[in-house]
Amino acid sequence: MSRDFRLPRAPVDVLDYEIAQDMASALGRMGRALEEALAKLREFDAAYPRSDAAAPARQARHTLVIEAGHALWMFVVQREACGLRDSRTIMRDYKVPGEVQQCMGAVPATSRRAAT
Repeated sequence: MSRDFRLPRAPVDVLDYEIAQDMASALGRMGRALEEALAKLREFDAAYPRSDAAAPARQARHTLVIEAGHALWMFVVQREACGLRDSRTIMRDYKVPGEVQQCMGAVPATSRRAAT
């Protein structure tokens, strides 16, 4: 008697499984990208207090905020594609600053130039 317990699968089931794997993988990548962008912003804030920051430091921080906003947007969109519609948990669990939430969806200038 054979010990092969695999059930026969229809090709559409295999395709659904592959799509689910890809969606989960993309969700993980987007989550890690958001974590990285927020970590860079927090590290910058720890190194350069806002009260006495020079103009170049303020511009560098603004760039980090824009990049974090874009990463947040990408993560939210991927979550919604997976059927996870409530973004409040992201904002709470990842401790996303309000200024990052406000620029969510903004495309960094370097990405905008590359796209055109």
